[in-house]
Amino acid sequence: MDAAATASLIRSPVVLRKTSDNGAGSMFLTASGPGFTCSGPGRQLRFRQNAFARFSRPLQSSARTRRSFVVRASTSEDDSSSSSSSAAKPIAPLQLESPAGQFLSQILVTHPHLVPAAVEQQLEQLQTDRDSSEGQNKDASSSVPGTDIVLYRRIAELKENERRRTLEEILYALVVQKFMEANVSLVPSITPPSSDPSGRVDTWPTKVEKLERLHSPEMYEMIHNHLALILGPRMGDLTSVAQISKLRVGQVYAASVMYGYFLKRVDQRFQLEKSMKILPGGLDDVKTSVEQPENVTFQAVSSHPEVGSFAGGVSAKGFGSEIKPSRLRTYVMSFDSETLQRYATIRSREAVGIIEKHTEALFGKPEIVITPEGTVDSSKEEQIKISFGGMKRLVLEAVTFGSFLWDVESHVDARYHFVLN
Repeated sequence: MDAAATASLIRSPVVLRKTSDNGAGSMFLTASGPGFTCSGPGRQLRFRQNAFARFSRPLQSSARTRRSFVVRASTSEDDSSSSSSSAAKPIAPLQLESPAGQFLSQILVTHPHLVPAAVEQQLEQLQTDRDSSEGQNKDASSSVPGTDIVLYRRIAELKENERRRTLEEILYALVVQKFMEANVSLVPSITPPSSDPSGRVDTWPTKVEKLERLHSPEMYEMIHNHLALILGPRMGDLTSVAQISKLRVGQVYAASVMYGYFLKRVDQRFQLEKSMKILPGGLDDVKTSVEQPENVTFQAVSSHPEVGSFAGGVSAKGFGSEIKPSRLRTYVMSFDSETLQRYATIRSREAVGIIEKHTEALFGKPEIVITPEGTVDSSKEEQIKISFGGMKRLVLEAVTFGSFLWDVESHVDARYHFVLN
């Protein structure tokens, strides 16, 4: 693949930027934060595991071994494009490790239609545990000697982290279920296949049409513009193959997840006002051609302190004259800065954790080398071969994942409150 084509593919506005001190521990999200350690004279950054990942207490399942998220291949159209239709294949790249997560993964494999009922049961148990823990903390504050209060607080902190991890996996299971309901399989962990001599990683079914139909027409206009920014002139040549940094593709994927989360949140409000016929002036005209200044930006999408360095697809250059006008874009441009900032913020730490863990499960945890000048040494990055069609499929899946994440976060919060804003 020539250099110009590769440059076109990576023309996404997703860039590696310096982030705040409280960043998340994923290179797909940020290059600094509690998830990294610095070692060696070359200032090499390496990941470290979550210190609380080992603590777990059964909710509805007594299983203690890790189980993969696996389902047997069926007679769907995916099977016709696979040479190993009789083999077991993962339905999601992320393995669920908590007892509740393992329980839900089994339900997804055997009885996916029962997942909502199983989730309700798990949420009731989480609420019971939280209420019990809060009561014990109140009793301890009034009766426990001062020398023991630190221990009680530490135990309460571990239990809270355990509940948070369980909640993350409940949300993830619901997102996976929504993909299953749409008959769209998630892309498996990306590794060069040994069976393909070309080394291309995109051997998965495209499912592009099904992914496109999952969004409203107004939202898909914005998604199409997002794709145009990433693929550039190769939008019409999806069979060409490019060699690109795996880390770079992971950053584009993570950015697209957050962009889908943002779009779904905005589109939900847009559709409500549209049904009530209270849209701002001019937006009732389907053929609106309002042009926005090139310097207007959706930079606020990167406002979340834990995901600020990967919220691409919405930079100042991203909405220039080359982007087609759309009703939803014009609607968003009518927001004041405070409203835009609020809508562009991921509402919960659990959602941030899901984006981080899912992206790392899909692309792996890269080791990032920082030069003495403070820049990333790109010569050490793993390169993969992917077609522009495969890249389009990845971006569409990521946007849809973010959209589904907004839906399930809102659904679960109505039953077990955890969203802070």
